[in-house]
Order: sequence, then structure tokens, then C-alpha cells
Amino acid sequence: MSKKLVIVESPAKARTVGRFLGGEYVVKASVGHIRDLPFNRMGVDVGDDFFPRHVIPEKKKKVVKELRADAKDAAQIFLATDPDREGEAISWHLKEALNASIKNKPVHRVEFHEITREAIDHAFASPREINSRLVEAQQARRILDRLVGYSISPLLRRKMGKNGLSAGRVQSVAVRLVVERERAINAFEPQEYWSIQADLARAESRKTKKDIFRASLAQINGEKQWLKSGEDAQAHVAALERATYTVADVRKKEVQRNPAPPFITSTMQQEASRKLGFTAKRTMAVAQQLYEGLAIGPEGNVGLITYMRTDSTNVAEMAQREALAYIGERYGPGYVPPSTRQYKTKAKGAQEAHEAVRPTLAHREPAAIKEYLTSDQFKLYDLIWKRFIASQMASAVMDSTSVDIQALEKDKGTDYLFRATGSTVKFPGFTVVYTEGKDEVSEEEEERQRALPPLATGDLLALMALLPEQHFTQPPPRYTEATLIRALEEQGIGRPSTYAPILSTIQERGYVERAQGRKLLPTELGFIVSDQLVKHFPEIVDLGFTAQMEADLDRIASGEAQWVPVLREFYQPFKATLDQAEAQMGDIEPPKPESTGELCEKCGKPMVIKRGRFGRFIACSGFPACRNSRSFTVSTGVKCPQCKEGELVEKLSRRKRVFYSCSRYPECKYALWNRPVPQPCPACGGLVTSFPAKKAYVCTACGNVTETLEAWEAVPAREPAPASV
Repeated sequence: MSKKLVIVESPAKARTVGRFLGGEYVVKASVGHIRDLPFNRMGVDVGDDFFPRHVIPEKKKKVVKELRADAKDAAQIFLATDPDREGEAISWHLKEALNASIKNKPVHRVEFHEITREAIDHAFASPREINSRLVEAQQARRILDRLVGYSISPLLRRKMGKNGLSAGRVQSVAVRLVVERERAINAFEPQEYWSIQADLARAESRKTKKDIFRASLAQINGEKQWLKSGEDAQAHVAALERATYTVADVRKKEVQRNPAPPFITSTMQQEASRKLGFTAKRTMAVAQQLYEGLAIGPEGNVGLITYMRTDSTNVAEMAQREALAYIGERYGPGYVPPSTRQYKTKAKGAQEAHEAVRPTLAHREPAAIKEYLTSDQFKLYDLIWKRFIASQMASAVMDSTSVDIQALEKDKGTDYLFRATGSTVKFPGFTVVYTEGKDEVSEEEEERQRALPPLATGDLLALMALLPEQHFTQPPPRYTEATLIRALEEQGIGRPSTYAPILSTIQERGYVERAQGRKLLPTELGFIVSDQLVKHFPEIVDLGFTAQMEADLDRIASGEAQWVPVLREFYQPFKATLDQAEAQMGDIEPPKPESTGELCEKCGKPMVIKRGRFGRFIACSGFPACRNSRSFTVSTGVKCPQCKEGELVEKLSRRKRVFYSCSRYPECKYALWNRPVPQPCPACGGLVTSFPAKKAYVCTACGNVTETLEAWEAVPAREPAPASV
């Protein structure tokens, strides 16, 4: 009997799916796309209703040949590619490429959002036809991106005389956001202002200095005041030192704090950036491994999470029931909410039929499978598992207290109002498992988390200290990968499958750099290219226009629009703009390479910093006559703790991850991931590194930990731990 052929994208996925199917199935991998538009030309016939000229790349011809042979011997073909538009398009391309090999044979499309026995059994029990609307939407996106990229990119390269430049329908909008944010920061003029805080205690506690709490000045004579200078603040401090402090009002209330929804692609990337220090690209690569399946001891290959490219917070009813059962068993019935939680998806154009990113089995605790996972796999699975379990738990309950304090200065009759807020945890709820990270935590939020002593209206208070402090208004923060993804998502630009490639591309092209603290900085090249696109292609880099194009693609997917008219409506004005830019755009001066201050040891010409496909490198300015070059490194000013001769320098790994190694490599092979700091550990003199994921500094020798370098003296000494590299 002829077997049934199942085609998936990757060998890892093939192994996991094959484990759940019986011997009557043969599971093979296409290893991604098997057809695409040609690399060396547009490949779109604009005059023939944008007909795409798909080709089989040279490196995929062997795969296609093998799949055709497998299909020829099979009785039925099942296309089990990923459950999104791109996966649908891959299935369609497979069917087209196999062509004669599957003539008169049944071809089925099967779709599953997790690689588990139940999901696969259900998918194969209910196969369907390929969804032509989804294929057309994906094809329209691909053609749109090709029309923009293969039209504007060559123009930029010609006008600038520089290879490696590119423009893109979404990537150029992302660069524009980073550039405009940097300009807003540079144009920002800080304004001085002062705050006044008071350390207070109940009058009877003055001598014992017990129950001191801090309150902030909120009003003067019933109005909010802006203290513009130190002189202004000091005048009030003098008056406040003479004032009488009384509790004017105490407001207590019970506040419920709800958990964050389970992850979608963008929030997973954002939280992995905040808590793990992962780039979006790294997050998606690890998530792909968790989804496609890993060998988990006696279980064998199993998919650990649901499909990771999604913009929906929906959770299957069965998964919710399983999570609630786990929560009741593990934490007790009090941690189970009174009703199952339903989350509304906030992303524009979200595919509600999809599920959120969640573990495939709630009872599969991260610690139980840690030994089978790499460090990155464990960290991300732990994050996804905790977020999902917390999302299904009962709310945290806080006792919140807000106290108004009157400070009356009798000489001039000035009436000051101070306010103190605090909270205590009445019931931890979901927080026993997980709390969502934040990009910035304000002082006000930190104050709210402090507990206040018992206070009652009319209590007389003693002033312990007045704390005037100078501040300056702050410019908008630079984007990180996390906040840029959030900005794109809020504007309706891009989709789950595009965020990671966009962020990788704008950094690989040298338009944006990821600086210390994960901040994104536009390069000089980024400024130049963005300005040219804004000047000559204003619609292409307009946020509203790009968001509307995404909405049009969604309309194609839902059957509300036809793909050819949508492309035609875009292309006609775009072609006119392109022709105008060709005529009006003059030659563009590329940014000059930065000098290193060194001379080439081979020809004597200055050495400069250049940017290539794999980031920055140092090369002779006499290129191409002299091809002397070396890798670019950034000194940290920290001596290598192993050889004591070299110093630790910042480098970029093959996967474009920053690491630090000895400058004497390969003689000394000491290396580490976390950034070293010049200040040694005062307890043992060991090397101290910054640990961004935990917002702490850690000694690599004795294991001491502190949140700030200034706080080392308060850290108890420990025995040195075994050194590891």
C-alpha cells in the first residue's frame, strides 16, 4: 500500500510530527520556501497584472527533486506548513512545484497551532483546501515589498555611490521613527524644576525615629505649583521648617491588580528584551525551536509551545481548563479566578482565530525539563510558561492608602499640602508566579509600593527632614527593540512575522545601532537615507499610508478586496513618484568613514572604521589598492582576569550578539557575555559584570550581587565560586 506524504517546513518539525503519526505516513521537510521571486531582478510583470515570475532557487532544486519523487510514490499528500499566511503560501508553492508528481492525487491542507498528539489528530481528521485568499494576501505583500525595495534601493545606491543600501515598505518607516525620535531628543531643551519631599513621623515616635515615611509636596494654597529654581524651593523650605504638620485625610481602598494577557508575538519579543536581554531575532529563533519540538527525555520529541507568530490573545477552552486545574493543585483554590479570563486583542487587524503563545501543557513545569533545554530555550520557555499560568490566575489584591498632610506656616498663613501613598499586599494572586516588566519605572510608582505606618485624620506629625531636589524635564526616551516593536504595532504597521526581520535589517544595513542599554541609535547613514526618503517618497515612509496598506492586505485575506486592484491603486502614484525622484534626486554625499587615528602598517595610509554586511570593521583608507583590514573591537578598560596582560574588548559573535573577550585572543581565550565594569569587587577583588536581565552587578569570582556599584560595601563577602567562562 502506498504511503501518505506529509510535508512540513523544517527537519525538526518533521521529526516531531512524524512521532505522532503512524507508519502509514512519511514526513518530509521543504526546508522553508521552495519558490520565490528571483534574487537578481524584479520578477514582477507590472504590465501583466503584476504577475509574479516565481523560480526555484538553485539551492532548493535538490529538495524539490526529492519531494517530487516522494509525491510520485505517495497515495495522498498532506501539506502541514505553519498556520499563517506565509505558511499558506508555502503550501500553495509546494503544490505548484510538485505539479505533475501529484496529478490526480488528493492534496490536503492540514493546520495545527501546536505540535501535540491531540492537535495533529484533529488536523488530520479535518483536512481542508488551500485558502486562496490567504495566499493572495501573502503574494500581494511580497509583490508590494518587491516593487518598493527593487525600485528605490537601486536608486539610492546609484545616487550615493554606495553598495549595500536598501529601502523597504516597512523597514524605512521603522528607521524614520528612530531618526525622528533622535532629532526630538537633540532638539529638547530641558527645563529646571524642583521637588520638595518631607520625611515625617507621628509626633510620639519622633525620639525613637520609628515609622518614618516620606511625603511629596503636592499643592501650595490649594494650587499645584511649579518650583522653577533653587531659590524658589529654598524659600518654601524655610517656611516649611516653621510649619505644623497634621494628617488632613486618610483614604484607604482595596485595589485589584489583574494579570497581563498571555503573549502574542510582539509582547513576547518586548518582554524577552526587557527581562532576558534577547533581540527580537534571537527570541523568534528560540521560540521556533520550542514550537517545532525538542527531545524531552522519555517523552521524545514534543512541541513545547503553540505557534509563535500570532497577534491574538485567545486561549483554547481546553488549555484554560488544564491551566485552572494546575493552578488549583499547585497554589490552592484561592488562586483560581471565579470565572475564566477572556482577553481582548489590542493589535490592529489581529487574527482572532489564532491562539496566544502558550505552553502546550500547563503541567510541564520549566524546572522539570530544564536538563533537556539549552540556556536560551529554558529562559524563554520559563518566561512563556509563567506568563500564561499567571494570565489564568486570580487577581492580586492590594490595600492602598493615600494620606493628605497639611503643613500650615502661621507667619504668612501659607497652606501646604503633602501627599503620601503606599500599598501592602493583601493577597498576592498571580504575582506569586509572574509580574510584567516595564521599560521605565517612575519614582511615583516606586513610592506607591512602600507601606505607610498607621495614620488617622488629625494625627500630629513631626518633621524629621526636608529634601529639596533639583530636576530637569527629560526628553522622550530612545527606542529599544521592545518599544519600537510596540510603536509599530500601535500604528498598525507590520505583522507578527515581520517585526524580527525588520529590526535585524535596519541594523544590518547600518541605519541603526544597538547601543549599550539596548537603546537604538540612528547612524549618520540612517539620517541621510531617511531624509532622502522623506523628501522624495513621503507616502512610502508615512505611518498612516503604511498602516492603510496593511489594512488593505487584511482585506484581501478576508475576501473584501482583490489583490490586483489593490496593487494597481498603489503602483500608479508610486511609479510617478519614482520617476520624479529619479529626475530630481541629486548625488548624495555618503558619510565619511571615521578615522581610528592609526596608520596602516602595510602602506602607511590612515586606517578608518567602515561598515560591512557583518557590522563595523577597521580597514585601510587606501582600499582597493590596499586591502588591509581587521575586526572592530571596543575597549572596556578592564584587564583580563585570566592572563592579566590583555584587556577585555567588546566583539560581535557570528549571530551578531555582543560578547567580551581578551584582546590577546587566540593566545588567551577568556570570554564572557555580560559587560565587565572597571570597578573590582571590594570583597575579593574579582571581575564585576553588569547583569541587565536582573538589573544588577555580579562578581564573577565570589558571586556577590548588588543593584548599584555604589552599594558594594553593604554586600556580605562570600567564598569565591568556581570560575567559569
